[in-house]
Amino acid sequence: MSRGTLYIVSAPSGAGKSSLINALLERNPTYAMKVSVSHTTRDPRPGEQDGIHYHFVPKTHFEALIEKNEFLEHAEVFGNYYGTSRVWIEENLNKGIDIFLDIDWQGARQIRQQMPDAKSIFILPPSAAELERRLNARGQDSDAVIAGRMSKAKSETSHYNEYDYLIVNDDFDVALMDFKAILRAERLKQDKQAAKYSNMLTELLSE
Repeated sequence: MSRGTLYIVSAPSGAGKSSLINALLERNPTYAMKVSVSHTTRDPRPGEQDGIHYHFVPKTHFEALIEKNEFLEHAEVFGNYYGTSRVWIEENLNKGIDIFLDIDWQGARQIRQQMPDAKSIFILPPSAAELERRLNARGQDSDAVIAGRMSKAKSETSHYNEYDYLIVNDDFDVALMDFKAILRAERLKQDKQAAKYSNMLTELLSE
């Protein structure tokens, strides 16, 4: 069995990153794929479920995991910890499952340092105007919050050149096709195919 691939996926808020990941999982149920679920010390929000949206843990437990070096990356945001489990990711990769890690560029840097074999994908909106339109269409944020997200989007986008792949999410179906093409290409690489078809190759090369 070939080892799965860890995909680091980043994008400005509103670019469609989560929608693309969810659509890929829903439309390709036969693919061995999962989304990494982060640990956090913050309280669950209405509708959030433990183990699905986050692993909600006490601060003391989180700090114990830090001491054991069980996180690939972690950060403290507004007094709460967030982190990515090294153990869970390694277990699933070793089972041949591809893992999507939805994370910002700073976390992506930490992950790449520890897992240089990870592949990174940056999702871009087609324009700043379209990004702002999408943020407004959500109807969730005030004008001030949207202005802050737009300012942050420019900063985040400036790191696009640190990623292996770029996808422009203009037409959603085309972007989804591009996303799937990346996974297909990675799965067709020689080392993964050789591991998958080792018995066939042995037979073909036998005298």
